[in-house]
Amino acid sequence: MTRPRIALLNAAHDGADTRRNFRRELDADLVEFHCPEGEVPESFRYDGFVVTGSRASVYWEREWIGQLKAWVGDAIEAGLPALGVCYGHQLLADVMGGRVEAMDEYEIGYRTVEQDGQNRLLDGVDEDFTVFTTHSDRVVEAPPGATVFARNDYGIHGFRKDQVFAVQFHPEYDMETAASVTEGKDDQLSQARIQQVLDGIHADNYDAACEAKRLFDNFTAFVRDVRTDRTGGDPGTSAADD
Repeated sequence: MTRPRIALLNAAHDGADTRRNFRRELDADLVEFHCPEGEVPESFRYDGFVVTGSRASVYWEREWIGQLKAWVGDAIEAGLPALGVCYGHQLLADVMGGRVEAMDEYEIGYRTVEQDGQNRLLDGVDEDFTVFTTHSDRVVEAPPGATVFARNDYGIHGFRKDQVFAVQFHPEYDMETAASVTEGKDDQLSQARIQQVLDGIHADNYDAACEAKRLFDNFTAFVRDVRTDRTGGDPGTSAADD
């Protein structure tokens, strides 16, 4: 079976960790675009796409953000399955008519999220599960017609609308990324808060958070199913062959 061809819309300004993490977790042929440099795909000849995290906010007036939103909106209209993570979660919500706002408090570190057990993306994941989070914006209203399937005390952590899935947390993070991102918040958080988060980055918490990585296999399986439906039952045909 041909692996799905997925556009990786890397919205991280320093994209090396993001690139490494998603290439490790996604069983797909990834074609990467570094969005802060103005890169977006020139077509929709992909089996799906993923929008990554970023230190940017979706409501910033930046040319690259406008370009990314325009492509994502058109790709959704074209019927491409999508997965958004953190910033990607917020951007998908914004593009589809949801609402994103700044938070009064930064959510960072390993946290517990509750899911409803009714969504394919989190199939096989416990209803209460551990994830690493880091964000100061949040989706306060999901897009019209979307189903919210995951939450915690900080708000919405997952929604689905049609073929679009989005999660606020970071299932792709390894311990190295979690630590480096936390250490990089010294302009936003106190040293005491940073140290508290760093103390929580250890093998037990990471092992617990690895359960949420199942969503990557669930997403690529969904992408393959959509591709098979589109190609009339031939699972070996990719969007590039259309």
